[in-house]
Amino acid sequence: MKALGKHLIVELYGCDSKLLSNVDYIQETMMTCAKEANTTVIDSIFHKFNPYGVSGVIVVAESHLSIHTWPEHKFASVDFFTCGDHSDPWKSFKIIKKKLKAKYFSVMKMQRGVLLDD
Repeated sequence: MKALGKHLIVELYGCDSKLLSNVDYIQETMMTCAKEANTTVIDSIFHKFNPYGVSGVIVVAESHLSIHTWPEHKFASVDFFTCGDHSDPWKSFKIIKKKLKAKYFSVMKMQRGVLLDD
């Protein structure tokens, strides 16, 4: 079955709370994820909430990468959505899991835009 895109919905548990609160670290890590997944970055925006938590999105030519963190629960929710055969969201997953020091994780893989034979 051929699809236009690959979408990983990632939940990371037991992460380092200090890292989850650091907007610069989160942005740098997500940019590394975008680069290593072989995507083309168009733009990004990241925001630190008060008293804690970070949300951010990187728009890539192939779709997007996004993250939302809950440091008080040591939890991060991440989406890696890439289109085309040249990008690999699994590389991003391996990086984010390591960089946030996740103890547990779950990943749901979806194929987006499944192409049906006419």
